[in-house]
Amino acid sequence: MKYGVFDHLDFGPGSLGDLYEMRLTLIEKYDAAGFYGYHQAEHHGTKLGASPSPAVFLAAASQRSKNLRLGAMVFCLPLYKPVRLLEEICMLDQISGGRLDVGVGRGISPVEGGFFEIDGAESRGIYQEYMALILKGFKGGELNFEGETVSVKDMPMMLEPVQRPHPPIWVGLGQPDATPWPAQNGINVISNVTVSRMRGVTDRYRQEWASNGGAAHALPLLGLTRHIVIADTRDEAYAIARRAYEPWRSHFEFLWDRAGIQGTIVLPHDFDEFLAEGKAIVATPGDVAAQVQACVDDSGINYFISRFAFGDISFDEAARSVDYFKQCVLDKV
Repeated sequence: MKYGVFDHLDFGPGSLGDLYEMRLTLIEKYDAAGFYGYHQAEHHGTKLGASPSPAVFLAAASQRSKNLRLGAMVFCLPLYKPVRLLEEICMLDQISGGRLDVGVGRGISPVEGGFFEIDGAESRGIYQEYMALILKGFKGGELNFEGETVSVKDMPMMLEPVQRPHPPIWVGLGQPDATPWPAQNGINVISNVTVSRMRGVTDRYRQEWASNGGAAHALPLLGLTRHIVIADTRDEAYAIARRAYEPWRSHFEFLWDRAGIQGTIVLPHDFDEFLAEGKAIVATPGDVAAQVQACVDDSGINYFISRFAFGDISFDEAARSVDYFKQCVLDKV
């Protein structure tokens, strides 16, 4: 079992500079605590994400950590020039000493894609072509690629990643029927669904993995994210989580509400309902380990991913949760 952290890096109190420094200081804590990886979202034109260029933030994070793996979750491929992203990925893997993970996707918001003049109906084909180009570019030599949306001819690949054949690839998914391709290609997955739905994903992934000759000990990481607040009493933890959920949910729905359309993901307006869905753990030091273990057992995951900083949670509140998680979960592994 491995443990990681996911971060939307959504807007909080204070200046943007303060927000970045808070998250970088928390990354130092994640690294010192022994977390496996840190995964950061990419968003544009919304309070949900203050890091529209994950590569820039992750470069800074690489200099504030030593062992923590770092990755975008995800690079929204249709929004990039694929050759430039390929080179930036190689740079990041070198700068981090081979600690980069590469999450890829189309992006969940057609509103954000529209800012880049990307038609949602065309984004899947663009995503698939760009991913094929990037994987080919990792091989080195001269890059030649001919697709419907991108063409590259005789480009010397002067940069290369540390990790071979390339940094680990990640995708986000929440449906069992979407697992064959990642399972057949050894791709790690992250989700934020209920434990029962995640059990369907992990069971199907293991089935596909085994049927394609994958060894059980080499199973890729199957991760599930949960908002985590730990305090000395449950009442205090609940009060913090309930307070912070509201601005986070508002940030999540900001662009959808502004455009007057239904979001791809619909969140409960009431935190109690969100908690009842099992998507948050509100705990004391005495009961957090049992709650985490129940989530692991019920979902079938091998990678538990915490969201310690969200909404208006302060540095001290997030840091306390991290310290208790280390003491009660990580140190017991």
